[in-house]
Amino acid sequence: MVARNTTTQNRHRAYLRRSRPPCHLCGGEIDYSLHWRDPLSFVVDHVIPLARGGEDTRENTRAAHRHCNRQKSDKLLDELAARPGPAPRIFVTERTW
Repeated sequence: MVARNTTTQNRHRAYLRRSRPPCHLCGGEIDYSLHWRDPLSFVVDHVIPLARGGEDTRENTRAAHRHCNRQKSDKLLDELAARPGPAPRIFVTERTW
């Protein structure tokens, strides 16, 4: 696991949250008010994963859905596009009636 500076991590998160971009992986709208465990919540994704030698810089970070980021894991975007598969399934774990 790569050690990360939490100050830098928080700065990247705040920067992306202010600009509210869509998910860079699927292009879908991100609801920035969702609980952090929701599959469609906002997370910071590293374009070149830290595990692959990517740097923890603003240029290497993008906004993504938690679910999309988990599917990407430590792959590069080229590797992800080369592996066609079924559409991701999102399970509803909470309901508000």
